[in-house]
Amino acid sequence: MIRIQEQVDLLPYNTFKIAARARYFAAATTVEDLHALMDTPVYKHEKHLILGGGSNILLTGDFEGLVIKIDLKGIETVWEDESTIVLKAGAGEPWHSFVMFCVKNTYGGVENMSLIPGTMGAAPMQNIGAYGVEVKDRIKSVEAIDVNSGDVRVFSNRECEFGYRESVFKHTLNGKYFISSVTLTLTKKNHVLNTSYGAIQQTLDQRQTTPSIKSISDAVIAIRQQKLPDPKVVGNAGSFFKNPTIEQSQYESLKKTYPEIPGYFTENQQVKVPAGWLIEQCGWKGKTLDNIGVHPHQALVLVNYGNGTGEKIWSLAQDILSSVKKKFMIDLQPEVNII
Repeated sequence: MIRIQEQVDLLPYNTFKIAARARYFAAATTVEDLHALMDTPVYKHEKHLILGGGSNILLTGDFEGLVIKIDLKGIETVWEDESTIVLKAGAGEPWHSFVMFCVKNTYGGVENMSLIPGTMGAAPMQNIGAYGVEVKDRIKSVEAIDVNSGDVRVFSNRECEFGYRESVFKHTLNGKYFISSVTLTLTKKNHVLNTSYGAIQQTLDQRQTTPSIKSISDAVIAIRQQKLPDPKVVGNAGSFFKNPTIEQSQYESLKKTYPEIPGYFTENQQVKVPAGWLIEQCGWKGKTLDNIGVHPHQALVLVNYGNGTGEKIWSLAQDILSSVKKKFMIDLQPEVNII
């Protein structure tokens, strides 16, 4: 029996630790819960906000509708042979717990994405990624439930239309489906280990360890803990902005004025520029405004030091966008969903 609560504080349900209220709130732990919820008058007559781990949203006010927390858990083996395993995980499964399950069992492919906050359901929506790896390269399919009909549909990798921190669920089908589970393909041997991005290889060298699924995961966790604030301690949603991709000609032009500007060539010969570097050059890194600000170790991360509002954080984000545009003629895009 699904329970619908009224006037629920959403502070425990978003990693920015924003105090906002939901007019109605329900947590679904099974697909049957979701179907039962869909039969209620509240569901039929109120607008919806679907929540996973709340790690990629900024609440700018109360939500005058129904907030639905997707809490479907569990990891099961769909198929395996000597070299490959296919796992299906519930949308409410914490992403990092899934990665740790894979590391423990020496299943390769997601170790570079250790310690990313949020749930499995958000992984395909955002096409999460870190240290040279994206989840789209491991997703086989996504199971989802139509929010109107309740019909179950399985989306193939191609049908998810993955892009950089993008998917069909974030745009064309935004709000039209509940993601209920994700199926991923991982390696059991002959793993392709990626140590070329960021400080992974440097960390491995410092620790005098050879690359392995476990050592790479440990290195990524250490790097992230050093650079990024723990949402349990300081309210944040991780990287607030996407790294912009610009034309090579614009990059070469900027390099004449800013010789130290970093850039990474993409497959289509464009250049990805670290947004954190751009923001830092505009003087924002470590800046504090009352009880919100920009993290002192990573300019990509906006933080709530306590009792900050979503409106103030969004205002700060817009000021940052304007200053980067003015200095570099580059448009930054939020990675976080603004509610």
